[in-house]
Amino acid sequence: MKINTIRHSLAHILATAVQELYPGTKFGIGPSIENGFYYDFDLSAVASREGGFSISPTDLPKIEKKMKKMIKQNLKFEKKIISSQQAKKTFKGQPYKLELIKELAKLSEARPRVCRPEDGPRHISIYQCGNFTDLCKGPHIKNSKEINPNAFKLTKIAGAYWRGDEKNPMLTRIYGIAFQTKKELDEYLEQQKEAKKRDHRILGKKLELFILDEEVGAGLPIWLPKGAILRKTIEDYLYQELTEQGYGWLWTPHIGNLNLWKTSGHWDFYKENLYSPIQIDEEHYLLKPMNCPFHIKAYQNKIRSYRDLPIKYAEFGTVYRYEKSGVLHGLTRVRGFTQDDAHIFCVKEQLSEELLKLLKYTIKILKTFGFKDYDIYLSTRPEKYVGALKNWQKATNSLKFALDKLGLKYQIDPGEGVFYGPKIDIKIKDSLTRDWQCTTIQVDFNLPEKFKMAYIDEKGKKQQPIMIHRALLGSIERFIGILLEHYAGALPLWLSPVQVWVIPIGSRHEKYAQQINRQLCENSFRIELKNENETVGKKIREAEIQKIPYVLVVGDKEKKARSVRVRQRGKGDIGEMKLNKFIEKTMRSIAQRE
Repeated sequence: MKINTIRHSLAHILATAVQELYPGTKFGIGPSIENGFYYDFDLSAVASREGGFSISPTDLPKIEKKMKKMIKQNLKFEKKIISSQQAKKTFKGQPYKLELIKELAKLSEARPRVCRPEDGPRHISIYQCGNFTDLCKGPHIKNSKEINPNAFKLTKIAGAYWRGDEKNPMLTRIYGIAFQTKKELDEYLEQQKEAKKRDHRILGKKLELFILDEEVGAGLPIWLPKGAILRKTIEDYLYQELTEQGYGWLWTPHIGNLNLWKTSGHWDFYKENLYSPIQIDEEHYLLKPMNCPFHIKAYQNKIRSYRDLPIKYAEFGTVYRYEKSGVLHGLTRVRGFTQDDAHIFCVKEQLSEELLKLLKYTIKILKTFGFKDYDIYLSTRPEKYVGALKNWQKATNSLKFALDKLGLKYQIDPGEGVFYGPKIDIKIKDSLTRDWQCTTIQVDFNLPEKFKMAYIDEKGKKQQPIMIHRALLGSIERFIGILLEHYAGALPLWLSPVQVWVIPIGSRHEKYAQQINRQLCENSFRIELKNENETVGKKIREAEIQKIPYVLVVGDKEKKARSVRVRQRGKGDIGEMKLNKFIEKTMRSIAQRE
């Protein structure tokens, strides 16, 4: 049996329990989700009756106990097909269900009649579980005895607008997790406990990397000095790598004329995720949501020959997208973020080779940052798209060819391409085996056509180039959030904002410590001299909290021998070492990005 069916059925049992415990509850929806389920409830009638009542986390054990009791009663899940009129009577007094029934009835009217009375026009599927009846197409288990009562847990309560619209009522959402065995549940809970310790929002504050301030605005992080160093280290590495790969670098404005995104189609397809236009003089401008139109304009700066292609442009371009406040999360879901964005313009004969290079290079980059496990998805044409079907097929076939040529395993993700073309998505797995969307590679025949891009071929005729969109890390902000959780804040030496602390034991050792500081600085180490009036032990403990890779302690013995006593993160005291040897060893580690 599929675990998602069990999770969906548990959502109904949760609703059954809430109905019995809190009569008068109005019901929203209750789907299965990754690792679990949820159900949305309107408790306003209960609150009116009981003087401001609301479900709190302390109520979850009571609800969970009720659910387990119900599961042991071997409740049946019975499906029925009824008319929309019957459905309205069944769900009288349930406004959210009635709203859904009205929409289902409209859809049903629009469908042609079929010869199957059980699911034909004007008929609606419902499920009954004990005393609870729900509007649902299923599927569900046959009997609650198929659920292991020890393999699920209610986890949290949150507010959720009905149908995700801020204009609608706020409902109470109860979340649960569910697995087939108690062992799986326990393992997941342990993983979540570890994930909580690794929360990048907590680490970002503790390590003084970034802040999020309500007065600045939701989803708009401010990078502190150490965080800025981390960002620059990542960007410098990519700048060096991409320059060697033949990319030219661009720097484009933060706003642009709205017509750019009307031409590209982004305004029509993503309007709800874009900020409102700004009127300047008689024109309307947009905070840029993506960099593509600017890169196209750079290409069109002059006449291009087939000999010039491929042309590769890269940019660390900061873009702005409206994300609903409920989905914002630290650095991994923000409203202003910087993409490691690039576009390749090539001729048809170069497409396969460029895609092969991109995939090879992407895997190399991800491994450099410590991500060796990943899943690859090929996303195909969505329901709403632009361009000719033949171009979509060509683009999809090109991506398939590159994946097959490299022997990379991938899954088809139907209908998840962007409106202008299919794409490859790479989801990396962190040290807790969680998936994170990072790399995207998209083939696009459509934007070159919309912007009337051209190059002169060998016969002197105008031809249209092919455009490849690609972001390797996705967003710098999101990627840093992932890195922090992957390494639990203990970043590799080459990435650490501060790589070495030098601690003199006493004031008479400060001069020697300063000499060490200068020598390390001359070799481009990121270093701090810790000469505050505190004990050495306290400074070492603070270095451990701050995840400093190396601490060099110097006293009489080290001063005399021109050496340092080395403490390595995670290993403690590894002994005395000549300073030159330490520099040689760590510089090699940094150069190899170990």
